[in-house]
Amino acid sequence: MKKVNCWEFNRCGREPGGKKVKELGSCPAPSMSLLDTIHDGAFGGRVCWVIAGTMCGGSVQGSFAQKYSSCEVCGFYLKVRTEEGLKFVQSSRLLAMLRGTSKL
Repeated sequence: MKKVNCWEFNRCGREPGGKKVKELGSCPAPSMSLLDTIHDGAFGGRVCWVIAGTMCGGSVQGSFAQKYSSCEVCGFYLKVRTEEGLKFVQSSRLLAMLRGTSKL
């Protein structure tokens, strides 16, 4: 079964070439090469909750600290957690990767 990325699941239109890029700007998740292949996603597509500037509830979100409480109840986040099970990479490790202080 192919695992979907956040922009496919949420259909936000902010992926490269998406229909809402002009209106809302490009999403940073599809270009986050540091997080490519984590949870079998493309770039940051399956770890969007740790990426500042992704969209939730129809609006662009801020930093991890500002948005994580809403991410914890997001249908996509819950789907990834369920699909990955024991292989789920904790947010603290993902954030360390973004800071360049850790690798998987």
